[in-house]
Amino acid sequence: MIDDRTRAVMARLEAQDARERELETPRAERLRQVSPEVGRFLHTLVLASRPRVIVEIGTSGGYSTTWLAVAARHVSATVTTLEIDPRKVAVAKATLREGGNDDVATVIEGDAFAWLRARRDPVDFFFLDAEKEDYVAFLDPIVPLLSPGGVLVADNLLSHADDLAAFRERALNDPHLSGLVVPIGRGELVAVKVA
Repeated sequence: MIDDRTRAVMARLEAQDARERELETPRAERLRQVSPEVGRFLHTLVLASRPRVIVEIGTSGGYSTTWLAVAARHVSATVTTLEIDPRKVAVAKATLREGGNDDVATVIEGDAFAWLRARRDPVDFFFLDAEKEDYVAFLDPIVPLLSPGGVLVADNLLSHADDLAAFRERALNDPHLSGLVVPIGRGELVAVKVA
């Protein structure tokens, strides 16, 4: 399902991420990405939920975007990924081009809040992996845009448990969402919008 070209790009990003973590590269400079296990989890969720429109908030180098794009291709979906850091936008575009996934996924540079506020069409699948202090604020535009039956996945719920306590509480108690935290990777909140 994942071709050799894409697999090679993923392996390169995995090695770069491991190297940057080992060298303790400052957070703002390194490619912060999900683990391969979480990538596979996202891929599986997309294949199971069969969304048409996928939006990722926080692209970094395009690793999770690649997992989403490979699954999106199989369900005839599109991925729009939002990133504010111009350096990471350039890396992500190169990643998608190199892996042959730039026809399925589009990188948009800029403020994700502004993009979400301007959007009117529903989104079937959101992946949130942005700055942790923004998670709670992202719920306000995400929940109304999420289509009934749509899926919201948010990263780092266990690794940043204290920072994301308010987000977790609000998301898991939102009357429009039914969800839980899955203990894989750094902890993934998975919620479905109820009709």
